[in-house]
Amino acid sequence: MSNDLSAMMSMRYEGGDPGKPFVDATVMSRPFTTEDLPVLARAAVQTYGDLHPRYVRLWSAEPPGRFEGTTPDRRFLAMPVRSLCAGFGQSVPAELILTLAETLRHYEDASAAYDDLDHEHPPHREQAKIADYEDLAESLTAGTLFDVTVEGDWAGYVSVKTKGETLGMPAYVVQELILATKFRGRGYGAHLTTLLAQAVPDEGRILVGTIHAENRGARQAAERAGRVDIGGWIQLPL
Repeated sequence: MSNDLSAMMSMRYEGGDPGKPFVDATVMSRPFTTEDLPVLARAAVQTYGDLHPRYVRLWSAEPPGRFEGTTPDRRFLAMPVRSLCAGFGQSVPAELILTLAETLRHYEDASAAYDDLDHEHPPHREQAKIADYEDLAESLTAGTLFDVTVEGDWAGYVSVKTKGETLGMPAYVVQELILATKFRGRGYGAHLTTLLAQAVPDEGRILVGTIHAENRGARQAAERAGRVDIGGWIQLPL
């Protein structure tokens, strides 16, 4: 690992909130080890201590919990679109349909679904937030925002962003995946990934998205659909 650790670090703010500062440690010459953590913490404090960062964020392909004294953050779950199209042996319920969205008139309904999840599971508030209206509007224009319907009733949103590369892979990045409250608990979550894979035009890309390590419901749905954990961030408290 380079001696000039400050060059590997930058200040960030969760969701742009100035009350939630952290240090992002990125370019390193090798995977870090447990022995590196105190060194990284000291370098972060020396460089950005006046800004009172709460933690250092580090990338690791190791599973959550591997490094004692750290806390989990978001994980990247991915799989080639072509593989996901098959649904991994699960038949999509006939009543569950994905169609190209024409408007954003259900944005408030989607926001209410997030509010309900936050109320039922308070930690969810810090784990996931609805995509900004403006971002979904861009996906609407790009043709990558989809309405979920169940027997004709609006049931949620699914959207992706198209990027050249993410983590060195040609990717579709999951932007939004939410079911309205009354349609949760029916096992639909995993099928949304299958329908999304079937709806995007380029089977040669990788479908990848971040899910907080402790967001068990979202992780389980993604894994049932066939996405696998390829690594993610951890937090080193300061």
